[in-house]
Amino acid sequence: MVLEDITRTPSGPKSVRGYVRTLSQQEELPLLRDHLLRLDAESRHDRFNGFLDDSFIERYAARCAEDGTVIVAYIVDGVVRGAAELHPPEQGSLPEVAFSVEASARRQNVGTVLFSRLIAEARWKGFKRLRITTGAENHAMRALARKFGAHLQFRHGESTGTIDLAKTPEAELAELAATPFTASRALLSFNSTCWKLISSMYGNRAA
Repeated sequence: MVLEDITRTPSGPKSVRGYVRTLSQQEELPLLRDHLLRLDAESRHDRFNGFLDDSFIERYAARCAEDGTVIVAYIVDGVVRGAAELHPPEQGSLPEVAFSVEASARRQNVGTVLFSRLIAEARWKGFKRLRITTGAENHAMRALARKFGAHLQFRHGESTGTIDLAKTPEAELAELAATPFTASRALLSFNSTCWKLISSMYGNRAA
């Protein structure tokens, strides 16, 4: 199942015009790989908690395309500029999430929109909790994780934590509605779970 959320920003010299959607499995290898290879040295260090060469990135993207990893992408002019990854759980572990945003798409709440969409994907798959791991110096990612309820612990040079998906959808919707995406409010085509929630709310009022 490929869900699509259209999330556009106004055109202008200082804004990025893009949208968010879940990649198909066939798209994952080329689009995710090229996005990760474009990350600058600092971003690559933050994403993988170390400086890694291109060959590692290529192998990593190939594995994601083969093992059922869900990739939610922020796309501008057909190019992935941000990605949220939902990795399937291994035996005895929780599903794990990871994020990366290129410099050209930062400070526009791209991470918030990707995170929200990834949580919707995780709920649709029936996951109850998610694991997140980030470098100790990746302050932006740590702040974003806390925004979504992650309780992080620092050990061995990295921060790890879990996200409880029992957080109410109503709170997430209210938070998204109040968050600007660049200079204007994001236009979201909500996933089916959100639509059911909204419909039930109106149904209860009518009753």
